[in-house]
Amino acid sequence: MNQIKKEGSVFTSFDLFLRAHPPPVLYTSILIFISLYIFSPFNHSVFIALVFVFSLPLFLYSLLLFLLVSFFSLSEIINKKEMNPESPKGVVVDDKKINISNGDVNGTVVKLDDQLGAEFSDVEMKKIISEKKEDCSLNSVEVNKIGESNAKEVNHQIQSNGTNCYNNYMPAIKAQAHFPKPQPPPQPQPELERSQSVSPAESMPSIGKYIKDRSTTLSAAIIKRLSSLTEDGEDFVVKNDSLNLEVTEIKIPGVKVIVKLKSEDERFDLKGRITFFSRSNCRDCTAVRKFFREKRLPYVEINIDVFPKRAKELVERTGKSEVPQIFFNEKLLGGLLTLNSLRNSGELDKRMRELLSQKCPDGAPKVPVYGFDDDEDEEEEEEEKDELLGIVKLLRQSLPIQDRLIKMKIVKNCFAGDDMLEVIIHHLDCGRKKGIETGRQLAQKHFIKHVFGENDFEEGRHFYRFLEHEPFITACFNFRISVNDSEPKSPSFLADKLARLMTAILEAYASDDRHHVDYYRIGKSEEFRRYLNLTRDLQRVDLQLLSPDERLAFFLNLYNAMAIHAVITIGHPEGILDRRAFFGDFQYVIGGYPYSLSVIQNGILRNNRKSPYSLVRPFGNGDRRLKFAPAKVNPLIHFGLCNGTRSSPTVRFFTAQGVEGELRGAAREYFQNGAIEINLDKRTVSLTRIIKWFSVDFGQEKDVLRWVMNYLDTTRAGLLTHLLSDGGPIHFVYQDYDWAGNL
Repeated sequence: MNQIKKEGSVFTSFDLFLRAHPPPVLYTSILIFISLYIFSPFNHSVFIALVFVFSLPLFLYSLLLFLLVSFFSLSEIINKKEMNPESPKGVVVDDKKINISNGDVNGTVVKLDDQLGAEFSDVEMKKIISEKKEDCSLNSVEVNKIGESNAKEVNHQIQSNGTNCYNNYMPAIKAQAHFPKPQPPPQPQPELERSQSVSPAESMPSIGKYIKDRSTTLSAAIIKRLSSLTEDGEDFVVKNDSLNLEVTEIKIPGVKVIVKLKSEDERFDLKGRITFFSRSNCRDCTAVRKFFREKRLPYVEINIDVFPKRAKELVERTGKSEVPQIFFNEKLLGGLLTLNSLRNSGELDKRMRELLSQKCPDGAPKVPVYGFDDDEDEEEEEEEKDELLGIVKLLRQSLPIQDRLIKMKIVKNCFAGDDMLEVIIHHLDCGRKKGIETGRQLAQKHFIKHVFGENDFEEGRHFYRFLEHEPFITACFNFRISVNDSEPKSPSFLADKLARLMTAILEAYASDDRHHVDYYRIGKSEEFRRYLNLTRDLQRVDLQLLSPDERLAFFLNLYNAMAIHAVITIGHPEGILDRRAFFGDFQYVIGGYPYSLSVIQNGILRNNRKSPYSLVRPFGNGDRRLKFAPAKVNPLIHFGLCNGTRSSPTVRFFTAQGVEGELRGAAREYFQNGAIEINLDKRTVSLTRIIKWFSVDFGQEKDVLRWVMNYLDTTRAGLLTHLLSDGGPIHFVYQDYDWAGNL
């Protein structure tokens, strides 16, 4: 009978589970049925067919399963009723006692907190007849709990006057699984004598005790470390000369404690504002900026190259146009010479307390405001409109622009040259020759392009399309909704302005050594917003007007600026796919053609050479961008390009007048910062991996060493000369490239 009851308990649990959780298959079939009805793209007949094919068999199967389980549950209930015909009468569950009709049973209190959903399990009670007393004593209660492997014996002492205990069974309440398990009553604590005291750790919770133990261990470790440093005679006070502040730094494995003194403005309680006017690539301005940073003094910099309209204000306030000019609130302090003289004489702190102790008045130079300073909107309105813009607008409205099949290719958004010629002749009321000349002017100003790049504009059955309809245009990050239709500006002016803007950005938001760049602050700055506006002027610029040196500096600067823009927009490349998107998919439209970082480096600066691990060249035959590539590849370009990683050269921007010398300085700095390591004992030379990737630009390995010697210091150049002169073998090792960002 016990076996039957155990099986019944299993069926009962399964039945309760099904009642609480109906079959998920049934729900799934109903959801599929409703989804097909709502979202079906077919007509009703096809929908009904789909329902019969997919949903109906699944629904019938789940329904049959549900009925089958319900039948077994009902059978189990009937069997249980047959085994227990009637429940005992007079059984009352109370907080104090249990009364049975055959006698009073006093014993363990059975407490029921929540009767809803309670399960009843069978409790077998054995009769023990005492030799001295005829009372029926039930000594052992054995409780079988479903789902637990170990049974627990609960001993109760129950006294009964009768001998009949209803077939030795009585109902007992079993706790549900989702209720908290009962906890044993707390054990009485031994009373402590007055001479004994309870420690805080004993009365503290476990988490508090853990924190106390950890803090005690940490304190002991710090004391031990300090004592060891003192015994060894080591000085753990580090003096930072650049900040002129004493910084105490204690290093413990897993813990770093740094104590710094307050900054100058915190010590002096400065309430005013320090402002100075500057220009890009100004040594005196760099010295003033470095001084304020070392003193940790907040300042506002107004760069005249970024805000050209503020130059007039500078002249009005100082009577001169030289920079830097420093202001404490509205009072003019002077330039770098004045700052140095006050600092050397010790009067600078006094002047700062006098002039900066009050809040900055309205008469002080204004702080540049993002998007509203310098009347830039008025400057854009004053831009000269292109003289051909009227014809372009007419052509955009009149020409039949559509997709066509040309040379077995589908060309989208194109029009026939003959149709454009007829519209021009009719609009200008001119001859055919004048119309063709006007069409060529439109092509030279990059309003239109031949679909295959075969010509500028010729009479005949040729097909063209507008620049805004080129397939690559929407992927270019300097394109916003429409093409810039203003008269193209001088490429020399744009190249110089780009270099000055980006130099100002680095001076404001990069470290002094340019190894760390704050891309987040750059992306939120007014300087970067102006740079983005400048890039729109590059859409139809004529790069043929640049000299070779101007072109070299322009593409070097454009690469570094695009890399900063790419990091801000899409982030640093972390894997192979990210690098492909970073170097190949991030593009600008410049002079009517798309340029990516890879195209600039390998197609232009390297004269259409394959990139590392690539099988094809950037430009195909007849690509018009090839005319901007230099005739000879200069290997120094690799040390002027920064892609935003730690192993790349430091970011910088070049001038057209001194680009060659600046490239040599960049290469010298890069090699002196660890791009080459020489081990004379092992006769090993460790080189940057850039030389391996672009080995075709540098030549053979020994030729590379002779070339590198021109950019090394005297010590390393001597070691390299010794290795090359003795005729022995030289082992080459290439360093790993760190793709992490230069943050």
